[in-house]
Amino acid sequence: QVQLVESGGDSVQAGGSLRLACLASGSGYVYNRFWLAWFRLVQGGGREFVTAFYTGGSTPAYGQSVKGRFTASLNDAKNTLYLQMSGLKPEDTATYYCAATRAGNGLSRNAADYTYWGQGTQVSVSS
Repeated sequence: QVQLVESGGDSVQAGGSLRLACLASGSGYVYNRFWLAWFRLVQGGGREFVTAFYTGGSTPAYGQSVKGRFTASLNDAKNTLYLQMSGLKPEDTATYYCAATRAGNGLSRNAADYTYWGQGTQVSVSS
């Protein structure tokens, strides 16, 4: 099994910054054989791809709406995915979910391809 625990969500004003963290653990987690990703769910919408990072070594991929403002990084132990969010906008308001899947078919921006999910952390950006 794999457990994902997110942290770092908060309420900020537009233009501010936040850093989210996702800790992956469990007997099924192999530190260099997983894709870790962030998705976000806005009220009334579907899960939008934010970023994904292959723990075996890659540069992260980003969704178009966050490219240039958000930066993903992995700790040395390869079990924590960070999401540094800068230049936050009201439209970034969402519940942010960490997701994971075993590496196999490469990068996926589709939430349905991820097996494990965290409980979510709320980010609220006011104008």
